[in-house]
Amino acid sequence: MQTLVIVTHPDIENSLVNKRWIQELNKFPDRYAVHQLHEAYPNGKIDVVAEQKLIEQYDKIVFQFPYYWFNSPWFLKKWLDEVLTHGWAYGSKSGYPISGKKVTLAISLGVDEEELSNTGKYRYPLKELTRPFELSFEYVRADYRPIFAYYGIEYNSSKESIEKSVKLYIEFLNAL
Repeated sequence: MQTLVIVTHPDIENSLVNKRWIQELNKFPDRYAVHQLHEAYPNGKIDVVAEQKLIEQYDKIVFQFPYYWFNSPWFLKKWLDEVLTHGWAYGSKSGYPISGKKVTLAISLGVDEEELSNTGKYRYPLKELTRPFELSFEYVRADYRPIFAYYGIEYNSSKESIEKSVKLYIEFLNAL
């Protein structure tokens, strides 16, 4: 069964990590279906029914994005608001189509991991900062899994480091 990877990156052509991850995922079309939101909807208008049907086809869903301003890109929030609707994703008349599906996040960050800790510059670990995603997916009864994070791209963008992240990302996805 393929894993659906929903990519939200506003400038994928200039990305170092996310772009490289996509290139690797595309080498294995039998295992990963890459769905780039900005490519699919360049005008920002989401086809909600098409997205819901897409979600229904997969048992494993990964949301891949760069993390900045302590959040995801705006387009992912728009997608969540418009696609995970009452009556479809949750509610008394919902069949809970996401129920039991494995859902996780794959995030690239400019800051180092130590900066996102209780004693670090930003005082909160990434797990706490991504709690709204966890709660949202639990609300629709998904099987929310621990996230994959690549820290420090601003400080360490070497080819070796990025290639190491590719290997780790694929291992993470294969274990999902």
